Amino acid sequence: MRIPLDKESPTPLYAQIRDYLRASILAGTLPPKTRLPAARQLAADLGVSRVTVESAYADLEAEGLIVRRTGSGSYVSPQAVPAPARQKGEVDWPLWQKELAGAGDLADPDDLDGAGVSLDPGLERGHPAGRPHGAKRPPGFISFTGFGDPRQFRIEDFYAALREVVRRDRVACLEMEDERGYPPLRQSIAHILTSQGIETRPDRVLITSGSQQALAIVTQLLLKPGDTVLVETPTYDWALRLFRAHRLRIVGCPIDAQGMQVEALEPLLQQYHPRLIYTMPTFQNPTGACMSGHRRRLLLELADRYNVPILEDDFAGDLRYEGVAQPALKALDPGGRVIYAGTFSKLLMPGLRLGFVVADGPVYRRLVEIKRVNDLAAGSLIQRALEVYVTVGRYHAHLRRLIHAYRRRRDRLMHGLAEEFPPGWEAAPPQGGLFLWLRLPPGVTATGLAPLARARGVDYAPGTRFFPAPDEGEAYIRLNFAAVPPDEIDEGVRRLGQAVRDALEIRA
Repeated sequence: MRIPLDKESPTPLYAQIRDYLRASILAGTLPPKTRLPAARQLAADLGVSRVTVESAYADLEAEGLIVRRTGSGSYVSPQAVPAPARQKGEVDWPLWQKELAGAGDLADPDDLDGAGVSLDPGLERGHPAGRPHGAKRPPGFISFTGFGDPRQFRIEDFYAALREVVRRDRVACLEMEDERGYPPLRQSIAHILTSQGIETRPDRVLITSGSQQALAIVTQLLLKPGDTVLVETPTYDWALRLFRAHRLRIVGCPIDAQGMQVEALEPLLQQYHPRLIYTMPTFQNPTGACMSGHRRRLLLELADRYNVPILEDDFAGDLRYEGVAQPALKALDPGGRVIYAGTFSKLLMPGLRLGFVVADGPVYRRLVEIKRVNDLAAGSLIQRALEVYVTVGRYHAHLRRLIHAYRRRRDRLMHGLAEEFPPGWEAAPPQGGLFLWLRLPPGVTATGLAPLARARGVDYAPGTRFFPAPDEGEAYIRLNFAAVPPDEIDEGVRRLGQAVRDALEIRA
């Protein structure tokens, strides 16, 4: 659970935890009978003492908001009654949101719940040059590319969910879905996000066809050709391709072990006047870096001061192997500054192609309109099956299995590199996520190594994919440890180490 804590605030930490949970319970985003994390586990997640969490739980129990059962845990009280929802108009939305509120509709607002025609198929995800996603490789070929490992997903459970949905809903599961997404699934997502520290409601959640469509519709709504988007360097390669396809000016802000160097951001804001900041603050792709709490708050402050929306891509923020959980930017958002994009594809199975956007204020309705203009709605059957499959308890159990498996693979990759690679390489083990960002030994380039590696039967993502400028990133490669079984990691690193030696011999 990633509860946003401000350790510099005069408000005691136990009170911040208590107030967050109280607000979530009263808002209905933590429904009655929801099991809260054990005090010991929540303390470890937040980097506080167990006494701090116990104090917060004790106050909530005294207020009648939670009940504690010996040997079972702490639960939201069945008698907890949500407070009345706030009336619209109470939030002082940022200026860019107010401008959206006054803009004309893309579609007839009275027809948003009816059938319509897709006017623009939207920007589809292409394939990397040379090999499409999912293309078969020669037998024995090992690839450190891709995202998560679908073999970790319990396909039998999902098959049972599909059968249950077809039996329960019959023809309804084949009809056009609500353009915002299947309501019970949006309720489940809101519940999961609240349990992870992002307090939201179903009417702020929009289901998308994967996180790539989430990025695309935000780009389509907020930016026009020639506008500037500010990104981390390096950053997600498919986001760069999307921005280039929309003919945007891409300006980079460097990152280090603590994520985006937000201290260097203000001159860029003053010089380039970006219309959007795109960031992956937690276990960034490709570097695995995690933005510090101080930088997260400073980024929000600067974005508010310069009236720039933030698009937060939290594709793997829950896959944490070590360290203290950092709150999502959305969890720190005072109201409407951050648009949050998430996905189930990378944590469950890549082919699921279901993601979501969380947004507050006028921008939400506009995103719904853009989504509908592009593809009407996400598929009903898969949404309904996912809702049956994903409960908070089952989702968290799946996360625990992934974390255990992926941590072992990360450690195995680091051990293999130490054993098989010639001197001169550099890589810090990421505290979470899916990727390891490796600096090659001096004299070896990512593009020069590629044919030698493929000749050895191994592949990787070259660092050049992840920089706005085409001449950057030659010193780096990205290795995905999550998608590769442990025995293949050993062999793949051995082959890659041989390829690096081949490159050094050629250079000599």
